[in-house]
Order: sequence, then structure tokens, then C-alpha cells
Amino acid sequence: MVSASDVKTLRERSGAGMMDCKKALQEANGDMEKASELLREKGLAAAVKKAGRIAAEGIVGSYIHMGGKIGVLLEVNCETDFVAKTDAFQAFVKDVAMHIAASNPLYISEEEIEPAVLEKEKEILTAQALNEGKPANVVEKMVEGRIKKFKKEICLLDQPFVKDPDKTVQDLVNDQVATIGEKISIRRFTRYEMGEGLEKRQDDFQKEVMEQAGL
Repeated sequence: MVSASDVKTLRERSGAGMMDCKKALQEANGDMEKASELLREKGLAAAVKKAGRIAAEGIVGSYIHMGGKIGVLLEVNCETDFVAKTDAFQAFVKDVAMHIAASNPLYISEEEIEPAVLEKEKEILTAQALNEGKPANVVEKMVEGRIKKFKKEICLLDQPFVKDPDKTVQDLVNDQVATIGEKISIRRFTRYEMGEGLEKRQDDFQKEVMEQAGL
């Protein structure tokens, strides 16, 4: 027998619907952890279907690095206000904001990169390859590979997540979609760095942010 309190607990933890939580608990014989895993598995299977849905709720989260050296404002959208208020969703937003503080992405996804930026980078990489003495017929393939790497380095969703480098930020988003059962969209962010543009000593901010987070 599944209790109403267990269903409520699982709903608050996962953000999934009441009936989905009840069915998962019944299938898991009341095991909360197993029920959470079942919801996650079903969510992953449905993640692609959710991609076209509208995510107009959400929150604006923030992360301030120790001492006020770096600040991040981040808007992440979901489908319902209920999910936006859950601890799990808010923790996810904070994790992404911390990642942005540490890894300094310039764009959310490759689609946002201006053609002029890629063309300029291509010119630089081509010159580098030629200076390395590579033959012209090899340079084009080298530059193509380096451009792909460049795009992944500057795009948030393609970057390795600072807390778990074995997964990308996109993987992290997919995990959340699977857990809460709603579409999630990282809409925009702004990263501020104290004294940016001014001459100052170079700090390893990624290392500092990770140390502050206990990683």
C-alpha cells in the first residue's frame, strides 16, 4: 500500500505528477529511491517529446563567487510554477550558474555563435596550421576539427560540467528533464567579472570556484 505522504514526498523531490509518482511507488513496492529511478528512466524516454513544448515559467538564479570576484545571473525556464519552486530545480539552476562562473562560456549553444566570430577564428587557425608547416591539403581538415573544438569550448551546453566532467551541461539538462518530467530551457545568462577589461593579475577562477564548492 502506497501512502499519500510518500506520494507527496516523491512529487516534491521529483516534480513529477501525482499519478506518475503513485504508479512509480507501486511499481517499486514503496521504495522511494527505486521509484525516483523509474521516474527518471521514463522521463529520459519522453525527453525528446518535450522538446517542442512551451517553457514559460522558471526562475532567475544567481551565483556570487567568494569575495564578490565573479557574479552570474541566469534565467532557466520550465513549464510550471510548481516545478520552478522545487528545491531540485533551484539547486539545478544554482549549479549551472556556478558552472558559468567557473567556465566562462560565451554562448548557450552553437546556434548563437555569430558567423563573423567563426570566420575570424577560422582565419587564425588556418594561419597557425600553415605556420606549423602543414601542407595545404591537410590544413582544411585540421581547421575543421579545431573549429569544432573551439565551438564546444565556448558554448555552455557543450562544456563538461564542473562538478562532473564526465557529463556535459546538456547531459545535466537532460537528467533534469527526465527527473521532473518537464521541458527545461536555459534561456540567457550574464557573467560579471570584477575589474573585467582592466589590467590585473591573472587568477585561476575555475579552480577557486571549484574549491569554494568543495570539489
